[in-house]
Amino acid sequence: MATKAAANDRGFRPIRAIGLMSGTSCDGIDAAVIETDGENVVRCGPGLTQPYEPSFQRLLTGLMRDEGDATAIEAELTWRHAEAVKALLAQAMLTPSDVALVGFHGQTIRHNPKERFTWQLGDGARLARLTGIDVINDFRAADVAAGGEGAPFAPLYHAALAGRLEPPLAVLNLGGVGNVTWIGATADTTTGDGEHGEASLLAFDTGPANAMIDDWCRRQTGESYDRNGALAASGTVDAHALAQLMDNGYFAQKAPKSLDRNAFSASPVERLSPADGAATLAAFTVAAVVAALPHMPQAPKRWLVTGGGRHNPVLMQSLARGLKVPVAPVESVGWDGDLIEAQAFGYLAVRSLRRLPLSLPGTTGAPRPIAGGRHHRRPAA
Repeated sequence: MATKAAANDRGFRPIRAIGLMSGTSCDGIDAAVIETDGENVVRCGPGLTQPYEPSFQRLLTGLMRDEGDATAIEAELTWRHAEAVKALLAQAMLTPSDVALVGFHGQTIRHNPKERFTWQLGDGARLARLTGIDVINDFRAADVAAGGEGAPFAPLYHAALAGRLEPPLAVLNLGGVGNVTWIGATADTTTGDGEHGEASLLAFDTGPANAMIDDWCRRQTGESYDRNGALAASGTVDAHALAQLMDNGYFAQKAPKSLDRNAFSASPVERLSPADGAATLAAFTVAAVVAALPHMPQAPKRWLVTGGGRHNPVLMQSLARGLKVPVAPVESVGWDGDLIEAQAFGYLAVRSLRRLPLSLPGTTGAPRPIAGGRHHRRPAA
């Protein structure tokens, strides 16, 4: 990880930002402090997670089904993010004036790039008023409007973190939806260029990760997720149901590509016991990742896993068997897998401020490197 504290060669000094992320699992808010010039990661500061209680999770997932009052839910979501910022400031012993920017991802409610539509719930102007800090949000819209997939959006941050690691490697995020960043020769995060051009950075959604397993557990057991993979470990994979799940044209589709949280139906496992259903859905997550290999310019020498799925031993052990190379949590190289997505949106907020690309043809399929984000000024003193 780069640690330059002076201005970079383009004259931009590092600034302190807070990144906020509420992922497709709808399990809560991650908030993290980062210092960056938008190219180099100077320092990763403290962070925290504020879980959503089940009642608010239900509001968010209901909105994904067109149920509920979007205006009221957005107001509450924004207030919750403001409270997360205030809690992090207190934890880090900072004041709002110590932070230049907040990168506010919001909550993805619907994502359909084929119709050039993506919706991240969250009011950036309101968050700026509530926190007293400039806010940048709406990161994905410009990419989708230009014809990109609008996802994944952390690959440039993954590349910045991985600058000193031996390529090729893969960074796999097992959140609600799985996505992978393939990193070849060191990429220039200003233009996306590297020794092998755009092929030095390739990213795409692999398939489901935790979302289908979480939803299954809620329906079958009342639990919000499969803690430590215990339910899946007690079951048996149903080969016929797994084949039905994998019988989807998405896996052969050329990368870059992206998915909505609810892109796959769980109907093939509905006849199974809770344990067998969990085992089969976990096997589906892993099979989808293995199916990503043919889309990569070279097979990665190792896989680094972030997101909640890295805590699931069934997923991690099955990935190592299926990929046949070392698979380890990102903590093995000193990263914080609980905060990496939040850090990424702090990093992207600084890139947005500098009008640097947030996405590249190799990460979202956009026709060119695309800048983006909307800047909301804090209220005047």
